[in-house]
Formats: sequence, structure tokens, C-alpha cells
Amino acid sequence: MKVSVLGCGRWGSFIGWYLARNGHNVIQWGTEGNYTFDVLKNTGRNEYVELDERINLTSDLKFAVENSDTIIISISAQALRSFMARIVELDVKDKKFVLCMKGIEVETGKRLSEVVIESGIDRDNVAVWVGPGHIQAFVKGFPNCMVIDSYNKELVKTLADEFRSNTIRFYYGDDIIGSEIGAAAKNVMGIAAGMLDGGGYTTLKGPLMARGAREVSRLIKAMGGNELSAYGLCHLGDYETTLFSEYSNNRNFGEKYVKKQPFEKLAEGVSTAKAMKMLGEKYGVDLPITNAVYSIIYEKEEPMQVFLNLFSRSTRKEF
Repeated sequence: MKVSVLGCGRWGSFIGWYLARNGHNVIQWGTEGNYTFDVLKNTGRNEYVELDERINLTSDLKFAVENSDTIIISISAQALRSFMARIVELDVKDKKFVLCMKGIEVETGKRLSEVVIESGIDRDNVAVWVGPGHIQAFVKGFPNCMVIDSYNKELVKTLADEFRSNTIRFYYGDDIIGSEIGAAAKNVMGIAAGMLDGGGYTTLKGPLMARGAREVSRLIKAMGGNELSAYGLCHLGDYETTLFSEYSNNRNFGEKYVKKQPFEKLAEGVSTAKAMKMLGEKYGVDLPITNAVYSIIYEKEEPMQVFLNLFSRSTRKEF
């Protein structure tokens, strides 16, 4: 396949590396002057991967978009709408778009595929790539499983079959709403887990996992998706890498937040907590863990008191 990966940060650079090693023709795009692009250009590597010599590294967006059939986007979720405004000015007729990013647009509560479709891309040409895995493990050869989802079943099958390898086994998704909401929401649970770690209440991560998946399943169902998606790879299946791993940005953010230590990397769960709170109110779904994370970050409530209050609520049925 002729693939362009737009974005050369942590995930973008890995995807380019991964697909080139799988035999695909890869163009890797980044912005000239941006740190992540300049590091790859000047050193041929970053802290995660070496730039494969078969990859065409460019800062020419028109070249990257118009010389590939499949466009993979891996940037900050909150920058997607403005980025798509640039993309649709180019020749994107019949191009396939794959979103390898997890989040919800905070101003609107829109899923990322909705943002792309609203920008003018046919929904049958839009897919999402979600699921567990850390680059640091993938590059060492440790395998994992991920999901491709879309409104277009043929696109799902084509992409999953083309992208699969011994490193990543892809499953065919059939619930794009659940896949996107589940994937975004797991970052909020990651922040909550990090806060529990930082506060010395790691024992509560078991209840967090059980209750977190249930609360997300209710939201997915209310939004028209399949509530069982919350228990699949997009959400519960991603808990090990998000709630426990040393590599998880969201878990690390939560832990450092509680310890009042600086954290300079991107933690998408911060904006996702705000977006999910809005969605919970819109669809009438109780999201106690999400609301707890929101109250700590945005209303500056005391973290451990919030969580202890949450887990000591009145007795009720589990499900």
C-alpha cells in the first residue's frame, strides 16, 4: 500500500516504522521547525525508533497527501478539526483516512471520526485504529492485539488484513461509536489509576477497572453503540497498558499530579475528561469516575478525598 503518516510524534513515528517494515511504501510527514520532525530529520531517529531508510520524510503536506492512497493521521486530538481544514483543500478524492489517535473534541463532544466526516470526507472512507500497546514494547518484538473500525466493513477488512503482522494482530471492529468512545475514555481511567498510585491507594485500581468499564459501557449504549465494546480491546483490553504500565502518559500524569510534580508530555485524558462530562450530561448517563477526575483537574478538589468519597458511596447493586 501507498501510505502517508501525518504526524511524527510518538505514535506517528512508530506507525511509519511499523508499516515500512511490513513492506508498505511510506511517506512520513511533519512540520518543519517542529521538534519531533526536526529530530527525525537531523538525527534519523527519536527516543522510540530509527527512521527506516525506506521512509520518505517530508514537510510538504500536499506531497504527502496526494501521493498516497491511505492517509494515517496521528496528531493531538484537539488539533484535528483545524488540521482537516488544511487537508480538504488538497486532492483527497477517494483517499482512505485512518485515525490513529484517541480523544473526543472537547468543544463539541464529537468523536474524531465525526470531526473528519464533518470536514468533508465520506464516512465510508474513514476508519479508526485503536487498542492496547506501547511503542517501547512493540519495537522490542513484544506482540499485542488492536482493532480497526469503520462504518465501512470492506474498509475494515482491507486495512486489518494489510496492516497485520506477527507484532500486531488486528481484529475487525463493528462498532465505531464504541471503539472511539472506549478508546478515548480509557485515558481518563488511566489518569484516575495514576492518581490512586500517587496517593498510595493502588488497591482501589481493581474496583476502578470494574466500575470504569461499566460506566463507559453505559455511555456507549446511550450514544447508540454496543455497550459490550467497553469490555473489548478498545477499552478494558487496553487497561494494562494505560492503568498499570510505566509507559502510560495518562497514568504518569495522574501520579505526578497527585505528587505535585511537573509533567510535560501529552495526556489526552485531561481534555477527554471534560468532553466526557459534557457527554454524560447530554445523554443523561452517570459517570462518577469521569466526574471525579474532572473535579480534581478542573475544580481543584483534593484528589484522595474525592476518590475516597467515591468508593465509599452508599451500598448499591454492582451492575
